[in-house]
Amino acid sequence: MPSLGRPTARITVTDDERATLQRWARRPSSAQALALRSRIVLASAEGRTDADVAAELKVHPVTVSKWRHRFAAERLEGLADAPRPGAARSIGDDVIEAVLVDTLESAPPDATHWSTRGLAKKYGINHDTVAEIWKAFGLKPWKQDSFKVSPDPDLVEKIRDLVGLYMSPPVAAAVFAVDEKPQIQALDRTAPTLPMLPTTPARATHDYVRNGTCDLFAALDMATGTVITDIRAKHTSEDFVAFLGLIDRNVPKDLDVHIILDNLSAHKAPKVKNWLLRHRRFHLPEVADVAGDERPADRPGHPSPGLGVHVGHHHLRPGAVEPGADGGTDPVAAAGHQGHRPPQLSRHGRPLAPRGRPRRPRTRRSPPTPA
Repeated sequence: MPSLGRPTARITVTDDERATLQRWARRPSSAQALALRSRIVLASAEGRTDADVAAELKVHPVTVSKWRHRFAAERLEGLADAPRPGAARSIGDDVIEAVLVDTLESAPPDATHWSTRGLAKKYGINHDTVAEIWKAFGLKPWKQDSFKVSPDPDLVEKIRDLVGLYMSPPVAAAVFAVDEKPQIQALDRTAPTLPMLPTTPARATHDYVRNGTCDLFAALDMATGTVITDIRAKHTSEDFVAFLGLIDRNVPKDLDVHIILDNLSAHKAPKVKNWLLRHRRFHLPEVADVAGDERPADRPGHPSPGLGVHVGHHHLRPGAVEPGADGGTDPVAAAGHQGHRPPQLSRHGRPLAPRGRPRRPRTRRSPPTPA
């Protein structure tokens, strides 16, 4: 006697389909409906009945039968939602294309960019429709970002060096991304914070006392994700050298150290350069270059070809003093020499007093008496 009801569809799953279904079932970003359908198919492929699968997954047996038959007929594509019925689209592709072309390639005569109502009035559609078109294509005419064009002719090569350090770090080396957060306010409340109690949250005074500022140094190990930190009162070359010494003590001696950082003036001071010359396992990729300076890969016996020890605008060469273009001494690279800078003048042509020193009081001079 034939059984009553809808016949059960027997399904078999290939290895590729099983891997895809398992990935959909456990991936956090998958839609819950798709994950449930994948679990139904995986459980049904084990030869279990609709009632058993429904009881385990807490769904109706009709739902199990539906997706079992859908997978048997259309395989993986059948687990997606079918097209929903609805009203036909009233705006053609030609109108959508015209809205996009005007948004990208033209502007109204009285504005810098098109508005939704301006385009809606031009093409006789609703302004909400223009907003939906912009959203579908990711257009935001009211926003404008900025960018900086670098004049460095070797910019592409330097970017490749930095990306190479991140994507494929050297063997037997540690890569650190170093940065600083200066001017962190050290605040303290005027009274101790009261602890949390039942029905009462923790309470603190509304006013505080400022205890100056501090600077946070941090170095992120790109391989392990560990961070080396240090907090110091200032952000000078001496503080940066002390932080480099902290990195040196925390990294095994048999590893080279590649540091990626910006070209802050404290990173290019003579004390930093001299410290790098004494610790040859530290390498800094190029962040800036000057015309006519030789590439570090061209120097024989360099410990890290293609990267080099470089701080700011100057390559480090053996010795503490670099020869200049005229055969003299480079004042920026010479230890103990900060270089000569022209004095800053005020709008009246008078030299400004150095920072940190009190200015001399101005005295009004009486006009000379006529002879």
